[in-house]
Amino acid sequence: MTQSAVLSRCEVPEKYTWNAPSVFPSREAWEAEFTAALANVPAFGAFQGRLAAGPAVLLEAMTAFEELLRRVGKLYLYATMEHAVDMNDPWAAAAESRAQGLMGHTMATTAFLNPELLAIGEATLQSWLEQEPRLAFMEHYLHDLFRQQAHVRSTEVEALLGMLLDPFSGAETTAGMLTNADFKFEPALASDGTQLPVTQGTLEKILHGPDREARRTAWEHSTDLHLAYKNTLAACLVTSLKQNAFMMRARNYESTLQAALFSQDIPETVFHNLIETFRKHLPTWHRYWALRRKALGVETLHPYDIWAPLQKTPLPSIPYEQAVQWICEGLAPMGPEYVETVRRGCTQERWVDVLPNQGKRAGAFSAGWPGTYPFIMMSYNHDVFSLSTLAHELGHSMHSYLTWKTQPLIYSQYSMFVAEVASNFHQALVRDYLLRTQPDPAFQIGLIEEALSNFHRYFFIMPTLARFELETHQRVERGQGLTADDMIALMADLFAEGYGDEMHVDRDRVGITWATFGHLYVDYYVFQYATGISGAYALSRRVLEEGTPAVERYTQFLKSGSALYPLDALKLAGVDLTTPEAVEVTFGILAEMVTRLEQLLG
Repeated sequence: MTQSAVLSRCEVPEKYTWNAPSVFPSREAWEAEFTAALANVPAFGAFQGRLAAGPAVLLEAMTAFEELLRRVGKLYLYATMEHAVDMNDPWAAAAESRAQGLMGHTMATTAFLNPELLAIGEATLQSWLEQEPRLAFMEHYLHDLFRQQAHVRSTEVEALLGMLLDPFSGAETTAGMLTNADFKFEPALASDGTQLPVTQGTLEKILHGPDREARRTAWEHSTDLHLAYKNTLAACLVTSLKQNAFMMRARNYESTLQAALFSQDIPETVFHNLIETFRKHLPTWHRYWALRRKALGVETLHPYDIWAPLQKTPLPSIPYEQAVQWICEGLAPMGPEYVETVRRGCTQERWVDVLPNQGKRAGAFSAGWPGTYPFIMMSYNHDVFSLSTLAHELGHSMHSYLTWKTQPLIYSQYSMFVAEVASNFHQALVRDYLLRTQPDPAFQIGLIEEALSNFHRYFFIMPTLARFELETHQRVERGQGLTADDMIALMADLFAEGYGDEMHVDRDRVGITWATFGHLYVDYYVFQYATGISGAYALSRRVLEEGTPAVERYTQFLKSGSALYPLDALKLAGVDLTTPEAVEVTFGILAEMVTRLEQLLG
């Protein structure tokens, strides 16, 4: 099947939509459950002040806690997915807002748990775990709780911080609604004068196209609209930064970076090691920009040329079904059960919301909750880039699928630090398979271009955003003002360093890049893309070289969820990210790809 015009949501064939009825059979059913869950939340408060009564009460409370979170999580998932696939749908927008409020209400109601557990004391709780085997699953949870004891506040303060979950989502929600729902971009103009519709779902496809005029106008129209609203978007992001600084102080951390990483037991040196290694290897990127400029035959390279195909003849369209087949073949080293789960999710159980449509939010993500499928939202554009995106998100989904099958709910949400390992691991295996089995030089060039585009996002854009994020947080922590123009100037400086002399830097349009990444509303997330791809390549090589033993170690990592600290889980799989070694090795792989592309292009 092919896709040209952007469909309205109601025009998308059902088989290419996410399986919403598997979560709730109808919106009416969601409304009924929302009402019932909202009424049930206060009942959990009956456990407050009673946990010290003994292991039986604690077991009852934890059982009720997990059941409550299952219900609220499913409600939140359904509303979030419905809103993401059609941000013009008023019911979905309202449902997501209500679900956020319910989640905040739940967090506030259950906030007494940790303070009461801390008051009981670690020795007493350990003895309870021995008395009641059904509480044994809490061992890591309690260890982590007492590790963070200095940053857990009183019941009253914890309840208040939990209540902030909903209003603190306002800045991100406002920015997302503005850019994904309200923004109406001017159409791109192809070199023959044809107008091409630009939406958050089609922009990427145009930027990956061969028509330079279409790329230029699409990129400029997108960045110019963000610039037109730069002050509103800056106000949203600065509000988020101030919220992070507030939470840092409320929980007695020394910096926002420490606050973000301590909860995952990650040393700050991991962040700084990445940034130092990235800056050291910027010449590799400068070499790639030079190669692209020569291959495209342009005098000056512009940011809208980064994704341009280096071959005049486009690669054949890759239907969704073909992409699924190649992904499954690439994942064969993981074993038949793993592969069949992926195939079934893509072709029978409708994990994936596949096609672009009007109102669909930009990007791609995997989302789910214990008791549901691990769903994927994306805009499949029938090319090698979409194939790779699908493989990536399926990595997240399989991580969730295996965690949920193995772990209790309190360990079901694995950390961001390990999340990008599983997704990039999939891409590494699939690329390796396609490079070995598709000998056509044109296809190999296209595949390496896709790989380098992914590296560009993970090993160039994300570390650059991480540098921006650290500096802006530090300015807020120092009480300095931060305007839209300040952030544009900072972003432009960082990209100018990364681009070197090979790229023209339009300072305003390049500088507004921060406003196009909602990732910055999750503090210190972006650097974990780069550590994630490093861990992924190290582990994929082990699987390809060692076979079954490496697969078993890696599978145990996927099943561990948050029952292990992130660095310990990765060490179990076979990689140590406390040192820069994996990042160095992956930069070496990047350099090898640039060399291979040079050779293929002659």
